[in-house]
Amino acid sequence: MIPDNPYLLLTPGPLSTSKTVREAMNRDWCTWDEDYKSIVQDIRSSLLALSNGGDEYSTVLMQGSGTFSVEAVLWTCLKPEDKILVLSNGAYGKRMAKIVSLMGIKLELLDLEEHEQASPEKVEELLKQNPDITHIGMVHSETTTGMLNDYAPIAELADKYNKCFILDAMSSFGGVPLDIRSPKIDFLISSANKCIQGVPGFGFIIARREVLQACKGNSKSHSLDLYDQWKAMENDPGKWRFTSPTHTVRAFLQALEELKGEGGITARYKRYVNNHQTLVKGMKNLGIEAFLSEEDQSPIITAFHEPSSPDFSFDKLYHLLKAEGFVIYPGKVSKAATFRIGHIGHVFPEDIKRLIIAIEKIKFW
Repeated sequence: MIPDNPYLLLTPGPLSTSKTVREAMNRDWCTWDEDYKSIVQDIRSSLLALSNGGDEYSTVLMQGSGTFSVEAVLWTCLKPEDKILVLSNGAYGKRMAKIVSLMGIKLELLDLEEHEQASPEKVEELLKQNPDITHIGMVHSETTTGMLNDYAPIAELADKYNKCFILDAMSSFGGVPLDIRSPKIDFLISSANKCIQGVPGFGFIIARREVLQACKGNSKSHSLDLYDQWKAMENDPGKWRFTSPTHTVRAFLQALEELKGEGGITARYKRYVNNHQTLVKGMKNLGIEAFLSEEDQSPIITAFHEPSSPDFSFDKLYHLLKAEGFVIYPGKVSKAATFRIGHIGHVFPEDIKRLIIAIEKIKFW
C-alpha cells in the first residue's frame, strides 16, 4: 500500500497539498447538478475577488494543464491580422511564442537572457518601431530560473499604446499580491495546482469583459475557444461545455477556503518568502549559491548552481533526497548547470529546515 504522502514535493506544481484538499475529492459529482454548478460559481467569484477585478472582469475555467489555458487565450484573442510582442527570458515565454508561431500569427519576440529582465525602455522602443503590434504577452513568475518578472511597467506601456496585455501568472497568482486593474491586465492566466494549492486538472483565466466579448468567433480551435467556454458558463451558470474535472474542481474550492483561512494572498506570500529566504540562507551555508541575484528571485522556486565538484550528480542528489522524503526539480537553465527547489504548496519553513539538514547529511561532493 502506498503511504498517503511519502515525500514532500518541492516543485512549482503539481505541489504538496493539504490532507483536507485531497480528502475533498472523496466523492463523485454530476456536472449537470445544481450543487456542482454552485461550486463552480463559487470558484469563479472567489478568483475574481482575489484579483480585485470587480464587475469589469469575469472568470473562465478551462480543462487541462495551464498551457491549455495559455493556448486558449491566444487562439481566442488573436485575429489573423494581429501581431503580438512576446517577452521571453525562459522556457515559458518561449512556449508562448511557439504557440503563436504554430498559429501563424505575426510575432515580435524579445528574447532575453535567462537572468535578464525586460527593460521598459526596450519594450517601448519596440512598440514605436512596430506600430502594428496589437498584443503583448509575458510570464510573471518564470520558473525556469525562479525569476519574478516586473510586469507592471510593461502593463502600463500596453495601456499607454492601447495594446491588449496578456499575463501568464501561472506560478504566481494566489501567492504573490497583485491587482488586475492597476496596472490593467486584459487576460490573466493561472492554474489550479499552483499557489492556490489545489490539484492538477484545470486552469483559469480572469479576463476583462469588454475585451473578451470582442473575441467572439476568433478561435480556430473548438475545445480551446475561451469565448464559447465563457458564454456557456454565463448562460448556464457553472456549466462547462465539455466534461469537467469534477474531483479537481471540488478540491480547488477547499483550497480556496484554506487560502482564506491562512489570511489570504498576503499571508501566503509571507510564508512563501520565509520559505525562500530560509532555503537560500541554508544552501549558502552549505556552499551552494543561487543562480539569480536576490532582487530578481521569486518566492516560488529557486535555481541553484550545481556544485563544481566532479563527484556531484543531480540524479544521485535527487534519489538520496527522495529517500529522505523530499522531491526536487532538475535544472532548466540553458547556459548553466543548475537544479531547482520549489517552496510553494503546503510547505512551511520547518520543512525547509529539515531539507537543509537532509542535504547536509547526504552531502557527497
